[in-house]
Amino acid sequence: MENQETKVPGLILKPVEEKKDLPVLCELLYELAVYEHLEDIFYVTEEILEDSLFVKHSAEAVLAIYDGKAVGYSIYFMNFSSFLGRAGMYLEDLYVKPEYRGHGIGLAMIKNVARIAVSRGCRRFEWVCLNWNVNSIKFYRSLGAKPLDEWTTYRVTDDDLKKLAE
Repeated sequence: MENQETKVPGLILKPVEEKKDLPVLCELLYELAVYEHLEDIFYVTEEILEDSLFVKHSAEAVLAIYDGKAVGYSIYFMNFSSFLGRAGMYLEDLYVKPEYRGHGIGLAMIKNVARIAVSRGCRRFEWVCLNWNVNSIKFYRSLGAKPLDEWTTYRVTDDDLKKLAE
């Protein structure tokens, strides 16, 4: 995938396709973990990202380069709807450094993922948002996104996951 020009002057969206992009992506991932108060569960390394993105192709990532500086990223992957019988797109992360918010960067990034979803024939595009993140909730609602209040996300991790797999 090629770099994407945007309507935001000075902003280019660069797909993470090279090992040289991993240090900055890793740094931005950690910034999001701190922002979400989740740095205690941050285990990612450049090696893990390399394996996940370039070897296993578990997800795709895009860096937001604003005036030559990486200021944000998105990570997304395909999922599947058994009722639609089609793939969907799941946005794992959308992050813009706080000092660069309000310039249209986040909007350009989410539109980019939406375009990719449409080009791949997806019928839906989903993500989750922390309940306390009112600024993001307001932004997502302005896009026409609707919360799925009737669904509860469940998660099994680490030792519980291993136990379940036995």
